[in-house]
Amino acid sequence: MRHPDDLPPLHPNPAPLRKPGPVAALRASFLTGLVVVAPIGITVWLIWTLTGWMDSWVLPMIPERWRPEQWIGIPLRGVGVVVFLLVTILIGWAAKGWFGRSLIRTGERIVDRMPIVRSVYGGVKQIAETILSQNEARFDRACLIEYPRKGLWGIGFVAGPAKGELATATQREMLAVFLPTTPNPTSGFLLYVPAEDVHVLDMSIEDAAKLIISAGLVYPAGQAAKDQENSAGKSTVS
Repeated sequence: MRHPDDLPPLHPNPAPLRKPGPVAALRASFLTGLVVVAPIGITVWLIWTLTGWMDSWVLPMIPERWRPEQWIGIPLRGVGVVVFLLVTILIGWAAKGWFGRSLIRTGERIVDRMPIVRSVYGGVKQIAETILSQNEARFDRACLIEYPRKGLWGIGFVAGPAKGELATATQREMLAVFLPTTPNPTSGFLLYVPAEDVHVLDMSIEDAAKLIISAGLVYPAGQAAKDQENSAGKSTVS
């Protein structure tokens, strides 16, 4: 029987490792720079576009003699955003008082007499109160549900338990789950799922949203590190 050291090597003439050429090095540097620049550039572009849109909507409502460009000679981008924030804060402060509440009730009574306007106003108001409510938590948990069939899983957001007629009709403990679509999470499906079929995740709402928007490419950093530690621990034990 031959000793293992006497056996010929599997690759008697291994090919030498080729160093990357200048073109490959330039391409790697370009891709690395693109990864750094792209998020910054897209963020700056979005902010610049949104401020411009806000300025075009708010500035026409301000008399020309009161605009900042009349004082300094050049237009300032973002003035409309500042004006919008200040006016919104002022309206919110006034709406908390007796006079503001009375004025709002009077305006809503007038709107209720307009057939089409009252439907639009009522729907928008209900959506705004639901999304911006500070009294109750909205979408406070990310979860997994089997959808659209057994064996296939989708990431959703728990909106809360079923209430009213929806709770009594099923005679079961049901949870309202919003199942967003990829890559646009603002659209999706509202599903009422039995509580025992909802698997609540440890990841935050923000991490789940990133995972959905990126179509599974951006995995939560904290969870990825934990998975690497767990895999390293398993390999060490084995």
